[in-house]
Amino acid sequence: MSANPYVIWFQDLRMTDVERVGGKNASLGEMISQLAHAGLRVPGGFATTAQAYRDFLAHNRLTERIAERLDALDVDDVEALAQAGAQIRSWVADAPLQPALEEAIVAAYEQMLQDGGAGLSVAVRSSATAEDLPDASFAGQQETFLNIHGLDNVLHAIREVFASLYNDRAIAYRVHKGFAHAEVALSAGVQRMVRSDLGASGVMFSLDTESGFDQVVFITASYGLGETIVQGAVNPDEFYVYKPSLAMARPAILRRGLGGKAIKMIFAETRAAGRSVTTLDVPEAERRRFSISDAEVEELARYAVIIEKHYGRPMDIEWGRDGIDGKLYILQARPETVKSQSEGEGALRRYKLLERSPVLASGRAIGQKVGLGVVRLVKNASQMDRVKAGDVLVTDMTDPDWEPVMKRA
Repeated sequence: MSANPYVIWFQDLRMTDVERVGGKNASLGEMISQLAHAGLRVPGGFATTAQAYRDFLAHNRLTERIAERLDALDVDDVEALAQAGAQIRSWVADAPLQPALEEAIVAAYEQMLQDGGAGLSVAVRSSATAEDLPDASFAGQQETFLNIHGLDNVLHAIREVFASLYNDRAIAYRVHKGFAHAEVALSAGVQRMVRSDLGASGVMFSLDTESGFDQVVFITASYGLGETIVQGAVNPDEFYVYKPSLAMARPAILRRGLGGKAIKMIFAETRAAGRSVTTLDVPEAERRRFSISDAEVEELARYAVIIEKHYGRPMDIEWGRDGIDGKLYILQARPETVKSQSEGEGALRRYKLLERSPVLASGRAIGQKVGLGVVRLVKNASQMDRVKAGDVLVTDMTDPDWEPVMKRA
C-alpha cells in the first residue's frame, strides 16, 4: 500500500478502502487488482483520500463554517438551498490545496504523464465515502470532469470536485437519506481517459432492472462518451443477453433495440474543467446502425457476469470502447440499487387503472406503480420551484439536479 496519506494508486486499493477513497475509487482498485486475470481492462490512475479532503477543509478553516451554514437550512426551500449551496461551493473551489496534498497530486500526475505521454487526457471523478451503498445511490450527486489535460487543469478540477460535495442536489439527497453532512467526505479519482469519444460507450446491468429477472444482462450503447446516456440526453441502443446461453458459448442475445442516438459527446479543443467536452449531431446513416457489434455485446455481457460473481450482487457498470485501439474497457462498477431496494417485499405487485381515457403520451417505463396529480410542465431545473407537492412533473429529462423537488412531485 502507498505510504502517502493523501494519494493512493488504484491498483493499491480494495473494497475495504471505501472509508478512505469512497465507493467508486475503491471499486476501481478492486477490479484492477482482482479481475485483470479474468480479462477485464480498467483504466489506471490514482485517488486522493478522504483524509486529504478533511485536512483541506481544516487547512482553510472551512469545517465549522460549512457546518454553521447548513445547520438551519431547510432543503425543501429551493431558493434557500440554492443560495447556501452556491456560497459553500465558492468557499471550497476558491480555497488553495494544502502544500502536502498539492505535492502528492503533482508527483502522481507526473508519473501518469511518464506512463501515458504528453497527450495524456484524464477524467477527474468524485467518489464520496457514503456512495454506492445497496440501499442508496449517490451516483451523479457530485461532479465528474472529462478530458482534462495539464497539471493546472487537474488541480483546478480536483478543487471543483471537492466543491461538488455541496451541490444543491447532493445536499438535499444527504438530508433525504439521513446522512449527516460532516460524516461524508470526498475522494477525487484521476483516471486515464478511454477514447470512447471516437468509439462508443454505455451502461449495463447484470439483471433486468425493470422486472428484476437475474438471468439476463441488460446493455445500453451509444456513440461517443457515456455521459449522454447517464444524463438521459440520448436514446441508446439496447441489448438483452441470456446468461445461460452465454455460459454455454451459444448465441446469447435475446433482443436488440435500435436507439435514435441523435447526438454524441466528444472531446473539445479546450481541456479545462467544465469546458472540455462538446456534443455533435450523429449522421443519419450512423443512427440507423447499431453502435456496437454482437461480438462486443457478448464480450460486455461476459464482463458483467464476472463482475457480478466477484461482488456477489447485481451490478450497475459503465463501459467504453476506445476508438483508437478498438478495445472494451470497464470505467466503473457499483451495486445496482433499484432491485436491491425492492428485495424482501415478498410479492410481485401489479397496478392497473380503474378507468380508461385517451392516451396523451407514452414512453419507457422505469417503475411499476400508478401516480396521479396535476401536470406541471417545467422547462428546466431553474424552474423547479414551480413544482408543488403532489404534482406530476413533466420535463424533457431529469438528472440529479432535480433531487430537491423529487420528493415533492
